[in-house]
Amino acid sequence: MEKNLLTPQELKVMNILWRLRKAFVNDIIDEWAEDKTPAYNTVSTIVRILQKKGFVAHKAYGRSHQYQPSISKAQYQKRHISSVLNNVFAGSMKGLVSTLLDEKEVSKEDLASLKQLIEDSETDK
Repeated sequence: MEKNLLTPQELKVMNILWRLRKAFVNDIIDEWAEDKTPAYNTVSTIVRILQKKGFVAHKAYGRSHQYQPSISKAQYQKRHISSVLNNVFAGSMKGLVSTLLDEKEVSKEDLASLKQLIEDSETDK
């Protein structure tokens, strides 16, 4: 797996950090919205991996560390979709959008919004 992509558990931690902006490991555990919350050491390990990958920074308070995202959610989304576009769809935007439209029922409102985005994109160029 690429260094710039996150595993499901790493993404779960990042979503919590993006929402909270700053958090200690216990804060992340408190926000875990599933029946089975991982152990403190597991979450701590995930956070340290995220730090090594460059997604998380920390501020030390004695032996405790408060963590914050080093990358915004929008930056990650752009990086991830770019990777999917290039690696899965060989750079074909049409292929990506076609697959998305085939896989999920799209409401008329969403289609209208997408058309407007395309039109706005065309006028910006």
